[in-house]
Order: sequence, then C-alpha cells, then structure tokens
Amino acid sequence: MLVLSAPLGATERPLSAIDWLDRPFDTQVAPQAPITLNEPPVTGSAVVPDIVVQPLGAPTPDSVGLLPTATTGLPRDMWRASQTQDLLAALDRVSPDMLPAAQALIFTLLLAEADPPLGSGEDATFLRARVATLARFGAVDPARALLERADPARPELFDLWLNLTLLSGDEEKACNLLKGTPSLSSDYAERIYCIARAGDWMTAALTYETAAALGALDPTMEVLLGQFLDPETIPEDASAPSAATPTPLLFRLQEASGTPLPTRNLPLAFAAADLRGLAAWRAELEAAERLSRTGALPATRLFGLYTDRSPAASGGIWDRVRAVQAFDRALFSRDPARVAETLPPAWDAMKDHGLAVPFAQFFTPVLMQIDIPPEVRPTALRMSLLSPDYEAAALKFSALNNPEDRMLMAIARGMTPDEAAGSGPGQNAFTQAILEGLTTRGTSEEDRPKLQDGKLGETILETTITLGQASEGAPRDIRESLRTLRALGLEDTARRAALQLLILGPER
Repeated sequence: MLVLSAPLGATERPLSAIDWLDRPFDTQVAPQAPITLNEPPVTGSAVVPDIVVQPLGAPTPDSVGLLPTATTGLPRDMWRASQTQDLLAALDRVSPDMLPAAQALIFTLLLAEADPPLGSGEDATFLRARVATLARFGAVDPARALLERADPARPELFDLWLNLTLLSGDEEKACNLLKGTPSLSSDYAERIYCIARAGDWMTAALTYETAAALGALDPTMEVLLGQFLDPETIPEDASAPSAATPTPLLFRLQEASGTPLPTRNLPLAFAAADLRGLAAWRAELEAAERLSRTGALPATRLFGLYTDRSPAASGGIWDRVRAVQAFDRALFSRDPARVAETLPPAWDAMKDHGLAVPFAQFFTPVLMQIDIPPEVRPTALRMSLLSPDYEAAALKFSALNNPEDRMLMAIARGMTPDEAAGSGPGQNAFTQAILEGLTTRGTSEEDRPKLQDGKLGETILETTITLGQASEGAPRDIRESLRTLRALGLEDTARRAALQLLILGPER
C-alpha cells in the first residue's frame, strides 16, 4: 500500500473542502485600472483559439478503471502530471513475456481508476492504449469490461469493443447496437456481419452487394462474407481463403465456413476464442497455458481444464496433464508418501513450460496443510515461495539449513541488510543485485526527477517494465528497479519479483 500522506494529528481540525470559506475576510473593491492609450498588442493574431468544454466533475473515458483506489492502494492522481504521449510510448514497450510479478503490477496499473494524464481528450487515446496492451496479454475479458465501463457506443471505441466481443463469443449486444446505429463503424464488413447476426439477412445481402460493387471489401473478406451469407457457395473440396494476419471478424468467418484457424500461432487475444467451450480439449489446454503464462487466465481455470478428463494420448501436453493429475490425486489423499512421489515430476513439468507460478498459486494452500517428507522439502519450499503464501511458507520450512534455502526464506520474510550480507551461495553479480535492491533505501537517482514532478504512475510503469524484462546481464537494472518499488511501498511486488528471479531464473 502506498503511503500517500501523513494522517491528521489528533488535535488538528480537518480543513473545509474549500478551506478559504472558513477564513474571515474583509470585502474590498479594487480601484479601476487606468486606461492606457497605444498599448502594445497582447497577441499577434485575431484567430479564436479552440476551446474544450467539459462539465465540471464529469468523468472522461481515459479515467475509467475497474479497480478503485481502495483496492489498488494507488492514488487517483498518479497519471495527472504525465503527458499522454509519454505513457503511450511506455505502454508500447510492455511485453507479455515478463516476470509474473511485473505482469501482475502492469495489470493493476492498466485497470486502476485514475485521473487522466495531460493531453487526454474525448478521443480516449489513453484508454484505447490500455485496452490494446491488455489484449496483447490475451486479457480479453477485462479489456472488454474497461470499454463497457466507458460506454463503447461511440465511434472511437466501438470497433475495438466489437473485436473483443467477437473473440469472446458474445458479440450479440455489440451487433444489435451497430445495426441500430450504423454510424458507429465505417467498416462495411462489420455492418454486414452484424446485420446478418441480428437476423436481417435481406438487408445484409443488399449491403454486401453494394459494398462489393464499390470495391469496399478486402478480397478475402468478400469471399468469406459471401459464404457466411449463403453457405451453399462454400466449396465442398476447398478450404476458405485465409489472411496472413486475420482480424477477429475474419477469424470468426473462417470458423463459420467450416475452416477454423488454429490459434496457437495467432496473437494471444485469439487464444480466448478457444475457451468458449467449442474447441477440442487439447486446443483448450494449449490456449489456457498460453494465457496463464501472461497472467491473463486465473490458475483455477487452467487446472480446472487440466483435471477435466483423462488424457487419451501420451507425449507433449498429455504428459503434463498426467503429472498434474497424479499430484492432484496425491494432495487429495493427504498421503505424504504419494505427495513426495508426484510433486517433483509435476513441478518440473510446470517449471519447464513457464507455468510454475500458476501451479504454485493453485496447489500451495493444500500443500501447506501436509507434513512434507524431508526429501522433497526444498522443492516444496520453492514452489510455495512462488505463491501469495510465501511468508507462511518461509515459516513452515524454517528448519532447512541449505544456504540457498535460507536466503530465499530471508527474502520472503523481508530481509534486513545484515541478513543480506550473510546470504546467498557465492553471491554472483545477479544475486548480489537482488539482495542490494531489497535492502538499499530510497528510490534510484534516475527515478527521483519524475517523482518530484508528480509522475508516480509513469515511474511505476517504467520501473516495472525494466524489472519485468531484466536479464542476468543487467544486474544494475534489477537492483535499481527493486529499490524503487520498495521505496514506493510496493514491497510485495519487489519480494515476489526477487523470489521469481532466483527460483525460476532471469530467462524463466
């Protein structure tokens, strides 16, 4: 939780909302200023400047969020001193392939309710950039919810909203809205699809013929829309044309033509389409794994799919499913011997495929209730330290004496400088940078000017990007990022990031 201001003293009286109303004052009329002849001009032009009018207190699209300040602990004015273009440039650098702790903090920043940055306007540029960033992570549902909170019935937001609903499979509301208000989109293909989706096939066909005659449709889109409107034109022995980078509408039209595209090589947002209950189990599992690696899918959803049924094949993903199911059964039995047998292969399978953090989040609460056999306690410790219960795990396994184990447990407890000085097996530059970042006081020198200018959100965003993409060859970036996060009150993120770096490795 960020410490935003000191509390009022017990004897201090709270200020009025407009504190000068409480002050007595004398009313005076200022003397009229003398008229000056031949006064120099105050402007070089008679052009009237553009004036933006907005009701006082009216929310803007760029301020919309799903998480209130009471939930995030972030101040509402965290973006207010930053320029919109600077924030857009930072968001362009956000990659889904980040440290899980950094992913979680990025999500919080993107979903937080906050005042808009400088340069924000009714075009919702900052909101659209946040939604696009969420979509890169595959977080289709929260991205769509953000737009719905802002009211997507406006041209600058509608197309983005429709695309997200096409991927999540609930475009009915968006299509009905477009049918009733065609001006929301200039895309003929979207209009045609939505008119047909709303049941008015005659109008859809007429609009299609007009758009085709005008050359307003992409050739691939024209073929697929024609087949969608008249399924009898779909060749029995030929696949539908495909685009190199399909749009959500093209993706859905190919699906309707009976030639669905596999999502494994498409952007992450398309993976959400495989979780509508229409795809084969393997496709669902692969999509869920992709989205879990970016933090876009809850661990409960992933492991619900893992344990949904018995695999009928072997190799690849099926071996992971078997390992997880065996461990799940062992935990359910509360048999320490079976847990000791099944934990290592399940842990290795998850760790090797970038799923160790969701695995730990899902299974640690039950694992902590079992008396773990000595031979697997180091593995159980590392797994548990990747969960939200990392402090409790440090207490449960406190009897372990291995230097590396002691260092990890000290980090989980919030290590002191003295503990850091005596921690770590060898303390290479990478490990030393983490320990220094967790014990050095104050923000990094590079971050101080921005913080002094009130650019708190921008500082957190850039620091998180740097930490999330840090490698073993950049110990300074790791150290400075960790110390800044701690200085800003983001201790939990700093500890989780440190544990993830040490347990999973910087390359993850």
